[in-house]
Amino acid sequence: MQAFRGLIRGAGALTATAILAFGLFIAVNSTLATRAATSAAFERERGIQNAQLALSELLKLQVDEETAVRGFTITRENIFLEPYYAASVQFAPHDRDLSNVLADERMTEAQAALHELEQAHDEWHQLVAEPLIARPSTRYAIDLAKRGKALIDAERNDAAEIQMLLTQRDDQMRRQTQDEINRTGYSRAGWLVAFGLIALLFNAYQSRLTRELEQERTTTETLQRAFQSEFESIPHTDIGSAYISATRHVAIGGDVFDLYRMTDRLALMLIADVSGKGVDAAVITAFIKFTIRGIALRRNDPAEILAEFNTAFQRAVLNPDLFVSMLVGVLDVENRTLTYASGGHDSVYLRRANGGVESLPVTGPILGVMEQPFTDRVVQLEPGDLLLLATDGLAESRDRKGQQLNEPGVLSWLAQADGGAQQIVDGLVARVRQRTHNQLGDDLALLAIRIERDGVPLD
Repeated sequence: MQAFRGLIRGAGALTATAILAFGLFIAVNSTLATRAATSAAFERERGIQNAQLALSELLKLQVDEETAVRGFTITRENIFLEPYYAASVQFAPHDRDLSNVLADERMTEAQAALHELEQAHDEWHQLVAEPLIARPSTRYAIDLAKRGKALIDAERNDAAEIQMLLTQRDDQMRRQTQDEINRTGYSRAGWLVAFGLIALLFNAYQSRLTRELEQERTTTETLQRAFQSEFESIPHTDIGSAYISATRHVAIGGDVFDLYRMTDRLALMLIADVSGKGVDAAVITAFIKFTIRGIALRRNDPAEILAEFNTAFQRAVLNPDLFVSMLVGVLDVENRTLTYASGGHDSVYLRRANGGVESLPVTGPILGVMEQPFTDRVVQLEPGDLLLLATDGLAESRDRKGQQLNEPGVLSWLAQADGGAQQIVDGLVARVRQRTHNQLGDDLALLAIRIERDGVPLD
């Protein structure tokens, strides 16, 4: 009898082991299948996001080409053609990457739109850019510019259609990936009931896989933020910056800042706000940046720079509804002086080392409206002083009641801010996001420059 009982216990243990092994086999097999399906879905999703990056790069390159041709047509200086030729070389690889993804995904509508975009781009090169480069002073320049605008508008319309189709496919892939993850979660919950620890271990594996997927997605979305404003390091200063576009899914817009090192002691600073948002406004911001730099190569008086740009802007930009507010300054880091001229840009602030905060007065009219003289102003700076160049996305940020922050609010925020230049900028951005609940009504650009004592950071 004892031997029989021992045999029963052995059989029970064997059966339990067999059931556990079978459950483990099912769990492992299910996990491997789920992992393969999730990995395949993620690869497709990453391909879609890479296509969006390639499309964004194509738009950026077209902006660079158009801006370069405009600058050359106005100034006749070959230096403006360098971005044009560089962008022309880079266009084909990005176009090929986008085409391959669309072919792999069998997105026939997007392929057709891309073909139309390529045709419009080729026609722009042959019928507009090359004739203007060959004969910039031709009497048909305006007609060529109008034809170029029509072709570029066609490119942007095609790009918008491709972006819409890619976004739809990306959303579809995300839902499929999430559905697959959810299905796996439900399956794991069942195995948790049946097999306990085994299901719990595999569920932990699923959680890790999900975290890796989200980390990869976040990295890709970060790379999708396209060309933005930039700055160079300047001796004896601490610099911080931020740029937030009010247009969803577009990391570019109608605001631009630039900090350019002219000599060992002089730096050119710029902040401008174009009447618009998105890619259309980005065309103008790129034109502003490179044109101002080009003018600054010949002269370093801010008022003269604004005056010359104002004339060029009115001649190059045919849309009467477009205008720009802008501040141009030349910072002398040895004498600690700022010489600036402001064309209707009233969002520049100075916080003194002793805590006093003020705004820098406007010295001329908005650009693109009329030709009136601009004047310079000189500000003496001291170690610990902080310049904050902003666009109206800061002062015009609204709370839930629709109330704008306005200049007194900005001055109060700046007086309360502490830390280095980048910490101050990050703190202001955080307060704007909190105030607007991440619903910005306008693009926001911030550039903070803190004066240091002989290059030594101040505490």
